[in-house]
Amino acid sequence: MPRTDAVLADPRLGTAAERLGRALVKAAVVRAQERARSGEIPPAAVADAAVAGLPEHATTLRPVVNATGVLLHTNLGRAPLSPAAREAVAAVSGCADVEYDLATGRRGARGRGALEALRAACPAAEDAIVVNNNAAALVLAATALAGGREIVLSRGEMVEIGDGFRIPELLAATGARLREVGTTNRTTAADYAAALGPETGFVLKVHPSNFRIEGFTAEAAVAELAPLDAPLVVDIGSGLLAHEPLLPDEPDAAGVLAAGADLVTASGDKLLGGPQAGLILGRAEAVRRLRRHPLYRALRVDKLTLAALEATLRGPEPPVARALHADVAGLRERAERLVKELSAHGLAVDAVDSEATVGGGGAPGVVLPSAAVALPGGYERPLRERRVVGRLEHGRLLLDLRAVPPAEDALLERTVLAAAGAVAAREEG
Repeated sequence: MPRTDAVLADPRLGTAAERLGRALVKAAVVRAQERARSGEIPPAAVADAAVAGLPEHATTLRPVVNATGVLLHTNLGRAPLSPAAREAVAAVSGCADVEYDLATGRRGARGRGALEALRAACPAAEDAIVVNNNAAALVLAATALAGGREIVLSRGEMVEIGDGFRIPELLAATGARLREVGTTNRTTAADYAAALGPETGFVLKVHPSNFRIEGFTAEAAVAELAPLDAPLVVDIGSGLLAHEPLLPDEPDAAGVLAAGADLVTASGDKLLGGPQAGLILGRAEAVRRLRRHPLYRALRVDKLTLAALEATLRGPEPPVARALHADVAGLRERAERLVKELSAHGLAVDAVDSEATVGGGGAPGVVLPSAAVALPGGYERPLRERRVVGRLEHGRLLLDLRAVPPAEDALLERTVLAAAGAVAAREEG
């Protein structure tokens, strides 16, 4: 059995150690040695087996192809970054002038480029700051504007935002008290007005982005709440900065601020198509109070997020926007082309119409016509193990193409063929 240090002397493993770190490379060598001891491979093949067993990256996170038909799949990281954003992250991953003014040699304003880009993308906002997610934006607002005081909120907007986290519990954890008004299905501006008093910190309006209430309903519009004698904070959730005709019921920051809101909070990694971030836009004085609060430092974002956000705002259309506006005829052509190629290898596949969704807690009930490659359900696991995630529907596996960039079609084809080999081997065995 070759000694560990002798195997590690292989130039291929030395190069890998510089890229991945010695610990990961050594672990691959140990696994290869164990295979040799068990007789699975000859001792002379240990170095080759170690090289073959090296991970692609020095992280357990792995890239996947999102063929689920959910554009903003929370479990798959929501919005994929644009090439411009990825390049920006790589460019500043070393030292960068995140808080340094190269012109004067003095300390500079943190994230000034990203904030300028955010204000330019939403001119209705007098000022803006960025924290690490939308929940953090609400926590900062609650702490800075209503610590020890009341937040007036409709019962119909006391939502759960995913993974068991609930807006009321999140806000109560800041020390603010919730003043519930109205009912689950109907709340009017008069309900809010009646609850205001000396203890009011602000009025909060939360867009119910992940559900709909229909029937005998009523809610107060932002324009009705703006004249009330209290600051108005609106959580729009999805990250739209301007109106999107395809999603007419999704509020946008520009429209909400124009209607009179003092502050708007939103997610950067949803429909905006950028990195995970909480965006806070609004009146200069309200934003200033949040920026000066001690909690802001604990919630602020790093240079990588700032770079990705600025590149998303200034750069070309991000992948989420492209997927949202994808031409259905083009999706069908792609599906048919893939089916033709796969059928040539003897696979039983079909090109079918499909229905995609926005996801990420946004645009509930909105159906986006799409196209998919349909495979037998038995392909689900071997494809998932090869990092292609589709969805099972009526016993078939659908690989919906709306959220799959065209550049990944060749990868999709290769992976399906590899999975087909695994399915055939399993059936023969």
